[in-house]
Amino acid sequence: MQVILIFISALAFIFYGLLCLLTDHMKAEFSRYRLSQFRKLTGALELLGGTGLFVGTYYTPLLYLSAAGLSLLMFLGVLVRLKTKDPLFEIVPAFFLMLINLKILFSI
Repeated sequence: MQVILIFISALAFIFYGLLCLLTDHMKAEFSRYRLSQFRKLTGALELLGGTGLFVGTYYTPLLYLSAAGLSLLMFLGVLVRLKTKDPLFEIVPAFFLMLINLKILFSI
C-alpha cells in the first residue's frame, strides 16, 4: 500500500509541478492568489518533491524529507484556497495530497 501511495503522490506532484512551470492557466491562478512571485518556486518544489518520493523508496531520509515538504506545501495550498474562498471541489485535491504525504511520512 505504501508503494502505491508514493507512486500516486510522486506522479501527481511531477505533473502539477510541470503545469505550474509551463502553463498560462497556472500563471493566472498564481496571479489570482497574488502569489505570482512564488509560482516558479512552487513548481520546482513540486518537481523536486515528486522526484524525491521516487528516489526515497531507495533512500529513506529523502523519502522523509520529500513527504514532509510536500505535506507542508499542500497545507499552505489549502490555506491559500480557503483564504481566496475557492469552492470545496478545488480545495479537495490539495487536501488529499497533504493527507497522502502525511500517511507516507508517518508510515516510514
